[in-house]
Amino acid sequence: MSLSGYRKRMVTITINKNQYLAEEGEIFLLTAMRLNIDIPHLCYEKALEPYGACRLCMVDVVTCGKTTMTPACTIKVHNGLEILTDTPQIIRHRSLLFELYLAEAPKSEVIREMAAKYGVTKTRFLKKIVHDDPLMGKCILCGLCIRVCNEIMGGKAINYINRGPYTTINTPFYEHNPDCLGCTACANVCPTNAIVFEDSDSNRVMQSWSGTTVPLATCSSCKTAFAPEKLMHKVMNKLDPAIIEEIKSLCPECRRHYSTRKATRKVPKS
Repeated sequence: MSLSGYRKRMVTITINKNQYLAEEGEIFLLTAMRLNIDIPHLCYEKALEPYGACRLCMVDVVTCGKTTMTPACTIKVHNGLEILTDTPQIIRHRSLLFELYLAEAPKSEVIREMAAKYGVTKTRFLKKIVHDDPLMGKCILCGLCIRVCNEIMGGKAINYINRGPYTTINTPFYEHNPDCLGCTACANVCPTNAIVFEDSDSNRVMQSWSGTTVPLATCSSCKTAFAPEKLMHKVMNKLDPAIIEEIKSLCPECRRHYSTRKATRKVPKS
């Protein structure tokens, strides 16, 4: 097949009355970002299927003169697509959401800064203050941490707890969960930096997840703790071909030294 067979089909779309060329089938939010069209968002993560949880990226889709509010992360680009991103209705919707998020996550610097950018600096709603909140008053319940744990890492260590205004995210019964891999993927995808962990000696302590403690593997050469044992075993079991025994228990730095020494020995002397 020629290279042209792999090219994306370009179609014409309209954004705020202006026409643009875009890749057919691409998520509209990504198209807007590439075109520097500002649409606030919190829950989009490229490694996961979009599901529009945060509702901040709502836009108006114009069809036959009528508009429908839809999350930009769930819209696929197609020829003739027409979008309005800053109608009075959308602006009111975003402002209300930012007020709700300021109440839900009153200690989140990310939320405060994003809300201020769109002119929202205070909320009419009662702020949710929980003094012993393991997520430090920064969680917006977007569920990205749950999804990356379940759908990508296969850990299923955390989930929603309680209902309504008492809903939170944590381990079952707020107890140490042996299913946690200590991979920190949850912290990496959290849009508000609500998840904290700490490596202490030979353990990784997931402080946000009820202090769940995960043992770290120790390098057989330099004796440095470098990765969660469970995660190491999970990765090693999926490698094909398997990693050679000589470096299986080495940290990344010692593996590099090993590979360099081995390569140096193979260089023929002149």
